[in-house]
Amino acid sequence: MFWESPYFQEFLTIAVLHFLAVASPGPDFAVVSRYAVRYGAGIGFWVSLGVGLGILVHVTYSILGLSLIIHETPWLYKLLNVAAAGYFLWLAYHLLQSKPEPVAAQDSAQPQIPTQTIKRRKALWTGFLTNGLNVKATMFFLALFTSVIAVTTPTQVKVGYGMYLALATFAWFALLSVLLGRTRLRFWLLKHGYWFDRLMGLLLGLLGLKFLFELWV
Repeated sequence: MFWESPYFQEFLTIAVLHFLAVASPGPDFAVVSRYAVRYGAGIGFWVSLGVGLGILVHVTYSILGLSLIIHETPWLYKLLNVAAAGYFLWLAYHLLQSKPEPVAAQDSAQPQIPTQTIKRRKALWTGFLTNGLNVKATMFFLALFTSVIAVTTPTQVKVGYGMYLALATFAWFALLSVLLGRTRLRFWLLKHGYWFDRLMGLLLGLLGLKFLFELWV
């Protein structure tokens, strides 16, 4: 039984730390929320899948020991910070330009929501880049694979941890997409959604500026 395994306690620690990290507001939350509200739960699902795939990138280089190299190579770490900051500021700029959407009046039991969509590939790529370029995620996985996961833990167990982290992240944000994509809640958010978009844009903008600020302090 897995709970009798010597790695079960290690897994529990990882699961708790991951939950605390994924549940806190950040770029992943902002992007998934925005796309689920704007385009519906289906597109939010693809953004969530992209975020989960981004987790696998962090897991892969952490298992290979590359996260430590990134942390100990100042120019590379700064380059990643600048790339992440630039991407978040670009997203923030577009979100802050949001204007009120034409939402039909709720004359019936079923509110009318404007039909608009984007390609699934773009949604997937947005989620992937948002998580993959997040240097804070790099630091989280560096701490996880150097401080929490023992050096003696077999590689196949580490891979199992990584698969769990990716699937759990995807499941969390997919659930968020479903909740935000529910018709009545989505109707209300769309009606007042440009403020919601601007709030998410402000969050991403502050994160981008924070990344840049940390390069010079």
